[in-house]
Amino acid sequence: MEIEIQTQRNNALLNRTEVRFLVHHDGESSPRRELVRTELADKLHTKKDNVIVDHMKTAFGIYTTSGYAKVYTSLEKAKAGERQHLIKRNTPGGGDDKDKGKPKEKKQATEVTKDELKEEAKEGSEDKPAPAEEPKEEPSGEQSNDEEPSKTLSEQPPEKQPQEKPEEEKADT
Repeated sequence: MEIEIQTQRNNALLNRTEVRFLVHHDGESSPRRELVRTELADKLHTKKDNVIVDHMKTAFGIYTTSGYAKVYTSLEKAKAGERQHLIKRNTPGGGDDKDKGKPKEKKQATEVTKDELKEEAKEGSEDKPAPAEEPKEEPSGEQSNDEEPSKTLSEQPPEKQPQEKPEEEKADT
């Protein structure tokens, strides 16, 4: 993986340096944000924490990724000037220093296990007799009772039957 810096612009108003870059990753998958941050920090001689990768885009079929990053003078200035979702994407702990080191609490499962469901089903089946199954008839060439057979023209109600023109009208046309 090789990073090529295309443009580097100093933004004194926001206390940052804006960098457009290309990552050449022949035969490899798209580069991870963490790896790009590390490489950019090495090239720009700064700390990895001060580099915020805004976006990276990989074109289909080409092993080149273009991206945009912002390099701040300190982490505090980065947190003050950046959007929260970008801070979370660019920090390993998700942006919260408070929760680092604390193990995440697992939620208590309130779901019923499969064994409990089987036991309930057995208890319920002992109380009630199983319903008798109706014998299935073998299918024959005829239609079942569920399906309505198609009606012929003579069986249709009179309003749906096509009406013939009187003989006088036939002669005139």
